This record gives sequence, C-alpha cells and structure tokens, in this order.
Amino acid sequence: MAEGAENSGGKKKLFIIIAVVLVLLIGGGAGAWFMMGDSSSSDEEVAETVETAVPAKLEPAYYVILPQPFIFNVTGDKRDRLVQVKVQLMVRGDSNESTAKQHIPLIESTLLQTFGAATVEQLRTMNGRTELSKQALSAVQDALNKVSGQKVVERVLFTGFVMQ
Repeated sequence: MAEGAENSGGKKKLFIIIAVVLVLLIGGGAGAWFMMGDSSSSDEEVAETVETAVPAKLEPAYYVILPQPFIFNVTGDKRDRLVQVKVQLMVRGDSNESTAKQHIPLIESTLLQTFGAATVEQLRTMNGRTELSKQALSAVQDALNKVSGQKVVERVLFTGFVMQ
C-alpha cells in the first residue's frame, strides 16, 4: 500500500508542476498581449506613415526598347574586349513612357558614356554588371531630370549581354 500511495503522490506533484507551468505561460502571454495592445495610438501613427510613404495607386510598368544595341570596347588586364549590350528601360505610366521615347538620343548618349567607363573585370561578374546597371540608371535619371524635371526611368535592364 505504501508503494501505491507513493506513486499517486508523484503523479500529483507532476500534475501541479504542469498546472503551474501552464498558468505562468498563459499569464506571460496575456501580459505581453496587454502590453503590446496598449500601443494602439502608435499603431495608428505607423499606419499613417506607411500610407503617406506608399503611393495610393502604382502606375503600370512600361518597357521602352532602345532601338540599337550598344557596342563598345572595354579595357582589360591582358587585352581589350568588345561588348554588346541590349537595353530596355522600365518606366511607370504613359507620361514617363512618352518622355523616355522623346529623349532616346539623350538616353543613348548617357548610357554610352557610362558603359565606356566600364572595365573587363567589372563586366565579368554578375555583381559588376549589376553595379553597372545601377550606375547607368543613376546617370539616365540625372540626365532626364535636367531636361524634364522628373526621374522618368525606374530601372535599366540588360536584356542581352555579349563580351568577346
């Protein structure tokens, strides 16, 4: 009989420990919920900030194909290379599309200058080509901002790339 009483006493202790752990977890969760739930005014402020930072409606993306691929020489460590890059411009909205098409000669000139500053080592790696694309975007946006007062182009995309 002593063995059965000992076994039931162990079960009671285990049950009490489990109950205490559950109460602590539930209490901790409820406390965290109340502490986070009281910041309703800051949640509203965050929602207002997000609403003002994101435009209400994103205009559709259009792609302006530049008529000719860019063919240029780049200097390398052992020899010069010939590079051909096909480029498309991503713009948002009809007005930016027409502005980009209107200024294609300016865009081509700007891109050719940017591409001319590249090196073989830069163009060999994907990171280098990505960096060149970012430089091209910045240069095109600056040039178009001077003539139109807007960024106009959202991305410069390399749709074809060959280096010999």
